Parts: sequence; C-alpha cells; structure tokens
Amino acid sequence: MSETELYLGLYRRMRVIRGVEELVQSLFLRGEVYGTTHLYSGQEAVAVGLASTLDPEDRLACTYRGHGHLLARGLEPEALVAELVGRATGVNGGRSGSMNMVDIEHNVIGCFGIVGGSIAAATGAALALKGTGSIAVCAFGDGAANQAYFFECLNFAKVLSLPVLFLCENNGYGEYTPMEEVTAGRIAARAEAMEVPAVQVDGMDVWAVREAALSAVERVRGGEPVFLEALTYRFVGHSRSDPGKYRPEGELDRWRQRDPLTVARQRLESLGVDPARLEQIDRDVEEDLTGVEQRSLAAPFPEPGPVPEFA
Repeated sequence: MSETELYLGLYRRMRVIRGVEELVQSLFLRGEVYGTTHLYSGQEAVAVGLASTLDPEDRLACTYRGHGHLLARGLEPEALVAELVGRATGVNGGRSGSMNMVDIEHNVIGCFGIVGGSIAAATGAALALKGTGSIAVCAFGDGAANQAYFFECLNFAKVLSLPVLFLCENNGYGEYTPMEEVTAGRIAARAEAMEVPAVQVDGMDVWAVREAALSAVERVRGGEPVFLEALTYRFVGHSRSDPGKYRPEGELDRWRQRDPLTVARQRLESLGVDPARLEQIDRDVEEDLTGVEQRSLAAPFPEPGPVPEFA
C-alpha cells in the first residue's frame, strides 16, 4: 500500500469518528442516549495515528472520552452507537453506556470514568504482556497527570521495564479548568524525571502522530516504557450539553484552523489526491452513518436478566 492510500484510509477513519460524534451529540440532545457522554471531536488524529501503529494483540485502555479510540481500533460505528442508545446490538449488549465500554475483540480493555484509571489498567496489562512482544497503551488527559496513578505507574513501569506506552492527550482542559491553572511545569518533564523517554507531538496532525507513535511503539516493544504527549484540542464542551463558555474568546476559532480533518485534506491534496475523492469519502461516511442511526434505533433493548458474557 502506498503512503497516499494509507493516509486516505486514516482520513476516512477520522471522518468516521467525527461523524459518529456529531451523531451521538444529536442523539443525546434528542434524549436517545442514556447517561452522560464525552465527545472526541477535534482529537481524531491522536487515536487514528496511534492505532495505525499497533498490532491486533496490543492492549489499549482509554478514558471516558474513548469513542475515538474504540473506532480507531476497529469497532464498527453501529456497535458503538447501538451501545450508547442502550440496544442489545451494542458492543456490550446495551449495558455499558458511554464511559465504560469494553471491546475484547479489538483488545480495548476498557474506558474508565475514574480519572487516571486507564493508566493503572494498562500498566497492569503490560505486566502480563512482558516478554510476549505485545504492548499496552494507556490514553489519558492532562488532568490525569496530577493523579497518583500517573506517578505510581510511571515509576512501576520504569523499575520493571514494562512494555507500556503512556499517551497523554493534552487538550488544554481538565474538565472546565485550563491546564495551566492546575498543573505546574511541563507534563513531559515528569516522565523525564523518572528517566522515561518523553516526546511531545502535534496532536492535530495525523502524520506527526503516526511518525512519533511508530518510534515510541518500537522502543516499547524493545522493553522500555515511553511517554508520548499529544498537544490537541476538543472542539466541544467537556460533556453532555456543555457549551464551553469558559473558553477565552477566539480560542476555539484558532484551534479550528488546525482541524485534523482540514490538516489531513490539505496534506493529501498536496500529494496529488483529487479533492473530489475526499468529498466522496465524506459523502460515503455520511450515508453510512444515516443507516447506522436508523438500525441502532430500530434494534431491540436488552432483555432483563443476567448480564451476558463478552469473551
């Protein structure tokens, strides 16, 4: 596969994630989504760039903002959307909701509502994977870097040389609070202090994320933990119907100029891809998601009784 075809596939995957999140927001506002939900719009390049470097056997633990990673790893949009609307055809039988999904088929070992929970889960998975050639990855936000999980697990992974990649998705906000108001110094410096190799990358550029992740994953497979900080931005509020009014005027507009989809389109066009081909991808994704919405809402609710096993 040529580089252009590879990145066309990554562009389509990012477009699917954006489209699913827009659909989920619409369903939520119409009262179809049960519980809360945290959208990933704006951060697509991180999940997609990372997933393109992983093997099927690698484990991934996510935050409660995990839709993008689930889709990037290969979960079908209908299985995700059906789960969010509580249908039996969902990936966990309609019983998990947005924050607690697990996708055993694609080795996503959980989305965690506890801040920093993904760090501990992936570190434990790495302990089990040591010596197998597979690795564990934890995706977490900048706010989790202030949790005890972060320091304890980095130390544990370094001392035992565990195959774990610590991926900090620094979107600038811990819920509604700007990172700089609650976080001292550089987050990457905390990993460096424990002699864990640390790299910072432009999280709005799928090329940059993939290249950084390829190098990081190779080092992790070699038997050492690595810290990767992706500088990104969420285009939506923290959760539910949060309008994000706490953001400074013009901040969102400035970040939208670096929309991962726009960045990817411009790069692909510079490589000679016909814009009409990208527009066709957009139309195809939109059409597919229309069917996903219809089938998900038409699917049955789970039957009362014991929770089914997902093995």
